[in-house]
Amino acid sequence: MHLRSFAALLKKKIMADIRSNFLGIKSPNPFWLASAPPTDKKYNVLRAFEAGWGGVVWKTLGSQVKNVSSRYSAVDYNGTRMMGLNNIELISDRPLEINLKEIKECIKLFPDRAMVVSLMADNNRNAWHELIKKVEDTGAHGFELNFGCPHGMTERGMGAAVGQDPEIACMVVEWVMEKATIPVITKLTPNVHSVVPTGRSVVKAGSNGLSLINTIQSVTGVDLDSFVPNPYVGGKSVFGGYCGPAVKPIALKMLTTIAQDDLTSKVPISGIGGVSTWKDAVEFMLLGASNVQVCTAAMHHGFRIVEDMAEGLNNWMNEKGFKKLTDFIGKSVPTVTHWEDLDINYHHVAQINQEKCIHCGLCYIACEDTSHQSINLEKGMPYNTYTIKEEECVGCNLCQLVCPVDNCITMEERRVAPEYINWVEWQKRGLPLNDH
Repeated sequence: MHLRSFAALLKKKIMADIRSNFLGIKSPNPFWLASAPPTDKKYNVLRAFEAGWGGVVWKTLGSQVKNVSSRYSAVDYNGTRMMGLNNIELISDRPLEINLKEIKECIKLFPDRAMVVSLMADNNRNAWHELIKKVEDTGAHGFELNFGCPHGMTERGMGAAVGQDPEIACMVVEWVMEKATIPVITKLTPNVHSVVPTGRSVVKAGSNGLSLINTIQSVTGVDLDSFVPNPYVGGKSVFGGYCGPAVKPIALKMLTTIAQDDLTSKVPISGIGGVSTWKDAVEFMLLGASNVQVCTAAMHHGFRIVEDMAEGLNNWMNEKGFKKLTDFIGKSVPTVTHWEDLDINYHHVAQINQEKCIHCGLCYIACEDTSHQSINLEKGMPYNTYTIKEEECVGCNLCQLVCPVDNCITMEERRVAPEYINWVEWQKRGLPLNDH
């Protein structure tokens, strides 16, 4: 390759700037480790920074606790390990003074990385004020208020017990803002009908930013020999906090509701919940997150996954022509609307590429048994042939979703009519409601 061409290619490759500025908290990339076991001590955090993580949210500090054993359980599905992780571990059980000392040391060794500290205090103004003062003395860059822990702490009136009550959440944030001189992020619980009421209340109280979601209260399964759900603790178990790839769709939905609200959308959002790859991170950011936090993926694969995340994000931004993160943050938010606003005249039909088809029959079985009987089966030797009954196809996507071959089944646009018309207008015009 000509040297000039190579230089141009190199310039293009490094064009994207993935540096993050969240509430003035700067980091070399938007990937933070979430408040959890990976951020529990200096040893872990230094290893994370050495691997390339842009920042950490130090595991929650607060009242002294005592943890139990065991602490984790998981959901495996169809050969995938730890699709979802359940934990009953509480906030940091290490002495507060040791945590504070180690936080200070990590900041000194890596001054360019974000150091945010998760906090959870008793529902007492003085307790919050004292904790805030001690943590600020470490040089930490920000606070994250843990209003989401769904187990253990709720029995003490903390964690999700706060996040589930907008009035209490508002009160606590007001206490915090009386004392805090560094940015305050409030972490929301998903264990509610909607995250918006609590989100609105804490923003009104002065919270500088939001993060979501915390873990979802869950039971991952029951041991069929002991008859006790996991994690097993001396013949008993409790509802745990569910996280990992399985919660990502729920996290994205809740994130979008926050990003679309007139009030909560005014503050930056840190996205959490099943972020495992750079693609996941991009999806969160397109739906309104300014950065992302990761936990389960790191616990599953180790800290070095951040290398692929950073490279993948950089390459995607270069491909799309985005020079900085703010060029695409929130770009997908306006595309999420209400059902009654969708275009009824938009229609598409499945097409099967016979050259790519492996004749497994999964599309036919799915459509014939559970959908709209829109696929023809032509028996043959050595294999059967499957084609689409276009007049019967409703464009539901099921055949495409079950097909094991990429791009074998595609959906081609077949508009019913050229004009846009939604459900409300359809009714106004008295158009037929039944197509059959």
